[in-house]
Amino acid sequence: MLRKPLDYIFPSPPEGLNPESLVVEAVPRHVAVIMDGNGRWAKKRALNRLNGHKAGIEAVRETIRCANDVGVDYLTIYSFSSENWKRPLEEVSGLMNLFATTMLAEVDGLHEEGVRVMTIGHAEGLPDKTRAAFQEAWDKTKDNTGMTLVIAVNYGGRTEIVDAARALVERSVAAVRAGEEPPEVTEGEFERFLYTSRIPDPDVILRTSGEMRVSNFLLWQGAYSEFVSVDALWPDFDRYELLRALLEFQRRDRRFGAV
Repeated sequence: MLRKPLDYIFPSPPEGLNPESLVVEAVPRHVAVIMDGNGRWAKKRALNRLNGHKAGIEAVRETIRCANDVGVDYLTIYSFSSENWKRPLEEVSGLMNLFATTMLAEVDGLHEEGVRVMTIGHAEGLPDKTRAAFQEAWDKTKDNTGMTLVIAVNYGGRTEIVDAARALVERSVAAVRAGEEPPEVTEGEFERFLYTSRIPDPDVILRTSGEMRVSNFLLWQGAYSEFVSVDALWPDFDRYELLRALLEFQRRDRRFGAV
């Protein structure tokens, strides 16, 4: 359900793009985004990669505002994977500082909009400053009832699945030791131990920069997500690129394995 009028959300659409063609009832409940292309954006401008990440912050702001306004209930952004630690130390350190400063600068505005901020991934592996910023955002916004912004940081889909399997085994062993019947291993029971246990699966996964990989992102949850590849590099992604992606999602026929 729209949280603001379409002409407010999309005030100056480019020629050929009609916001009124967005079917409000078909807006996906959960949008997940693989933000790709910051490095290439910087390279094209003879800048270092961190400048690309800084430029991408405005795209993050724009996407959050627009997704919230058009009625998306959950927006998950892939900000830092468990594999990204392999990048140069200067880039990783800069990213961690950027996460902390941006989160602290944005949380009050998000709170005013009713957005709830949470993270998924191994937060304990983050620098203290970064972890504290995300914790502060959660503490301030956890009771909000608007869109939930899920930040995947130090996150890996395979690790999440292994963590869930380990937790399920530990619960079963504890039940046996207590003389109880262990829980039946079903998809539903397994999902209870995922980081996203109280979050619906993404309806659509967007990836910018024209790439077609899932990159270890929401491997379990994305089993039946629609995949939309956007040519724009992440710093160039704006509300109209998001609108195009939503319109593309509307054209898909989701059958979930049926005919």
